[in-house]
Amino acid sequence: MSENNQEIIVDENRLIAERRQKLAKLRENGNPFPNDFKPKDYSDELHAKYNQFSKEELAEKSIGAVIAGRMMLKRVMGKAAFATLNDAKGKIQAYISKEKIGEDTYESFKHYDLGDILGISGTLMKTKTGELSIDATEVRLISKNLRPLPEKFHGLSDMEQRYRQRYLDLIINDTSKETFIKRSKIIQVIRDTLVNQDYLEVETPMMHTIPGGATAKPFVTHHNALDMPLFLRVAPELYLKRLIVGGLNRVFEINRNFRNEGLSARHNPEFTMIELYESYADYNRMMEITEELVRSSAKASVGSLVFEYQGKEVNLENSFDRLTIVEAILKYNTHLTIEQLNDKEFLKAEIKKLTREVPKTDSLAVLQLQLFEENTEGQLWNPTFILDHPMETSPLARQSDTNPAITERFELFVVGRELANGYSELNDPEDQAARFKQQVEQKDAGDEEAMHYDADYIRALEYGMPPTGGLGIGIDRLVMLLTDSASIRDVIFFPHMRPE
Repeated sequence: MSENNQEIIVDENRLIAERRQKLAKLRENGNPFPNDFKPKDYSDELHAKYNQFSKEELAEKSIGAVIAGRMMLKRVMGKAAFATLNDAKGKIQAYISKEKIGEDTYESFKHYDLGDILGISGTLMKTKTGELSIDATEVRLISKNLRPLPEKFHGLSDMEQRYRQRYLDLIINDTSKETFIKRSKIIQVIRDTLVNQDYLEVETPMMHTIPGGATAKPFVTHHNALDMPLFLRVAPELYLKRLIVGGLNRVFEINRNFRNEGLSARHNPEFTMIELYESYADYNRMMEITEELVRSSAKASVGSLVFEYQGKEVNLENSFDRLTIVEAILKYNTHLTIEQLNDKEFLKAEIKKLTREVPKTDSLAVLQLQLFEENTEGQLWNPTFILDHPMETSPLARQSDTNPAITERFELFVVGRELANGYSELNDPEDQAARFKQQVEQKDAGDEEAMHYDADYIRALEYGMPPTGGLGIGIDRLVMLLTDSASIRDVIFFPHMRPE
């Protein structure tokens, strides 16, 4: 540990000790954590209503205000002081004078620390510089802060500390708080859009006896009473489609999923998705609703369909491009030809150049997909639907009527990453059973992400499922896009991290 870090720790410990001494004195006079102060106003509402008033108009109207918040700045000037309070919706300044609140209360206030939570009552005023403030007639300590906040002008710059101590990040960084407010707005507009289109919001199990709905490695737990293993949900898909079988023609779930895979700027083992299913729809309808949900989310959170992500413009105004895997490779890699993309040996050689590994498949469609992932996916900046994925990598999607090697499936890419996945659902029980068997064979051969055979789901399909379109959108990645966040950890309140 460096000498500077040692000095910081020693200084912090000294400040904590001093604050504990203050708390001990407060306890002598009663409970220092009262719960009888009720704020009536929020800072943003006061600014919105009264900022346009002049100093004289406010003095004449004598408008009362009662607010509570964390003291972030304090400036004492003899018999008067200024304090800035942050509440849930912004900040406002308070003018505190010995004359108005009394000598004893003012003396106590002078010993309050930054980070203390205060309740302040008074009347609105404007300072000489025109700043809306509260002329305090009452100041109360509501909750004592024992740990010093990070230095205001440098903020909380250690990213790991921000993720581990999100509460501190939210106190210090207004941009972080705004990110999560936008996240809530995005989820709400998605919910409202679907409900207005006669979708029913539902809830399905988070613990499964058979992991299904996605090719992913699950987390495993154990049910003691039943003495059986359970799997945390990798996707709600198979349960939602059971509801389609049952006659609920439009359903959606905003769901938490768990995948026992790696951590990265785009991946967290626990993440949020919206999945929806609509009877008598196909993947073309799902692409339409995807565009609608992405655009409505942008309008609710950014206020525009054109914005910047990591310094580069993203445009959602135009219809999203729709390209097959082969069309996308040719568009973004002009040195390649259609003949080369239909040559398995050429594709294997190109993939080996990029990955230094020899592809294990002999499927032309899968080889084309692997090349796309290596040389094209990262170039798709503005929204682009990539269509017609291989049947081998799409075990739940309907086979194309014109090409048996591919399925009616799309993935949406924006800023070089996958944002959504949708398809015409496979509703042929015999075809689905055969696909599940293929997945089991892959699992037996060592593929940990391959699916299990779900006999009950096949039984449900045998009762008859109408033709259906399905869609999944990664909420975390959508929020990343619309809040200009570089890492998924920036948009999850408490991302998974190694223990300290």
